[in-house]
Amino acid sequence: MEHGAQADHEDVDVLIVGAGVVGCAIARELARRPGLRIALLDAADDVGSGTSKANTAILHTGFDATPGSIESRLVARGYHLLRDYASACGIAVERTGALLVAWDDEQLAALPALARKAEANGYRRARQVGVQELYGREPRLGPGALGALEVPGESVIDPWTPSHAFAGQAVRAGVQLRLRTRVTAIRPGPDGRHEVITRPTAAGGSTGSGRFVATHLVNAAGLSSDEIDRLLGFSHFTVTPRRGQLIVFDKAARSLVGHILLPVPSSLGKGVLVAPTVFGNVLLGPTAEDLTDRTATGTTAEGIAFLRGKGERILPALLAEEVTTVYAGLRAATEHADYQLRGQPQARYVCVGGIRSTGLTASMAIAEEVAGLLGEAGLPLGPARELDPVPMPPLGEQALRPYQDAARVAADPLYGLIVCHCERVTAGELRDARAAAVPATTIDGLRRRTRAGLGRCQGFACGSAIRALLGQGGRP
Repeated sequence: MEHGAQADHEDVDVLIVGAGVVGCAIARELARRPGLRIALLDAADDVGSGTSKANTAILHTGFDATPGSIESRLVARGYHLLRDYASACGIAVERTGALLVAWDDEQLAALPALARKAEANGYRRARQVGVQELYGREPRLGPGALGALEVPGESVIDPWTPSHAFAGQAVRAGVQLRLRTRVTAIRPGPDGRHEVITRPTAAGGSTGSGRFVATHLVNAAGLSSDEIDRLLGFSHFTVTPRRGQLIVFDKAARSLVGHILLPVPSSLGKGVLVAPTVFGNVLLGPTAEDLTDRTATGTTAEGIAFLRGKGERILPALLAEEVTTVYAGLRAATEHADYQLRGQPQARYVCVGGIRSTGLTASMAIAEEVAGLLGEAGLPLGPARELDPVPMPPLGEQALRPYQDAARVAADPLYGLIVCHCERVTAGELRDARAAAVPATTIDGLRRRTRAGLGRCQGFACGSAIRALLGQGGRP
C-alpha cells in the first residue's frame, strides 16, 4: 500500500510508471521474483483508471492482428494466460464467439483472406458462414447482410477486475503502490541508475518521498508513454489520443444478440461493434476519433448520433431499447501499426508504448516480455514463484452473486442488505471493496469493484448511501 513519510529518496530495483492493466500485470509478474524492490506509480487515484477502464471488454483471440507483429504474438499468448487467470480467481468471462459480418460484396470477398490471416496468427477455428446460418444464429440482425466469418473463441470479459487482481497480488507480495503521483523529471542518478522526481497530483494525495532512485525503469504510462520516453532521451513514437465513444443499453436488450457482432476492420481499427457484456448489458461502439487533447474523455452528440446510425444497420431493434449510459475512453494510438515495446539494455529501461484496444488481452504476456527484457538488461531474476491467490468478487451475471447465496447471507447478513438495487450490490460487497488489498477510495473505484451505481438510475437512488459508506470508512 501507500507508505507514510519516507526519507530523502527511495531506492528500488524496478520503478514502473503507469498502473493501468499493463502496469499492474508487470508489477505482479515481477513480484513473483523474490527479493526485488518494486514500486508502481500512477498519477490517478486508483489503478486501472485511465484507458484501462473504458474499453470494449473483449478477450481477443488475436485472429485479425498483423501476422508476425509483436501484438499478434502477445495477444495470442495473453489470451490463454488471462483466460486461465480469470478462471482461477473468479473474473467473469463469457465465450460468446464473434461474427464478422459482411454487408457488401467487397466485405464478403475479404472474408477468406481474413480467415487465412487468422490461420497465420495461429487461430484455426475461424470459418465462413452463409446468409441462412447467419440469420439463424442472429435473427435480429439488420437486413442486407451477405455472410460472416465466425470466430468462436472471442469472448467478453469483466474489463476492470484484472487490474485490481494484478495490483492486489503485487501489493500483497511487497510491491509499493504510489497513487496520485506524477513523474515530472528523470535524470541520471548514482551508478548509472535513474533519479525520478515526482509530485502529488492532488492536495493530501501522494505521501512519501518525491524522489526515487531506480536501477531499472519501466514505462507503462499509456497516454503519457511518449512523454516518459522523451524524459529518458528517446523519441521513438508520438501518442495521438484516439477517442472511442460507446453506448451501453439496458439489460432488457441482452436477448437481442448472442454473439459479438464485428464489422470488417478498416485502417482505423476494428470499427463499430455490438456486443453483450458480462454484466448483462449490450454495448454499441466505439468511435475512432484522433484528437490532440489527452483529457478529452467526454461524449459528443455527433459521436452518439454516428453510433446510432451504425447500430440501426447492425441491430435495428437495439435502438428501441433504453440507454443506461454513454462513455468514452482514449486509446494510446501512435504513428506505428504495432506495439512500441522495446528494451534499452544500456539505459536499463523498457518502454511499453502504443498499447491499444488489445492491451487487456495481452497484459499478462506483455508482463512476461518485460520481465525478460529486464533480465537481459541485468535485473537478477530468480525462479518465478506462485503468488497467494486473490479471489475476486463475482460481478458477472452468470456467477452466483452474494445476494443470491443463501449460505453467504446466513453467515454474514450484510451480503443480504442490498444498497444498489439496479445492480443488486450489497453492503457486504461495498465493505469488502473498501478493505481490499488495493481499496476503493472513491465512488468510481467502488463502481468498478462492485457495479454499484452502474445500473438504470446511475447512482441516483444509491449515491447518497454509497457516499456515506465512503465517509464511514466503508462501514454500513
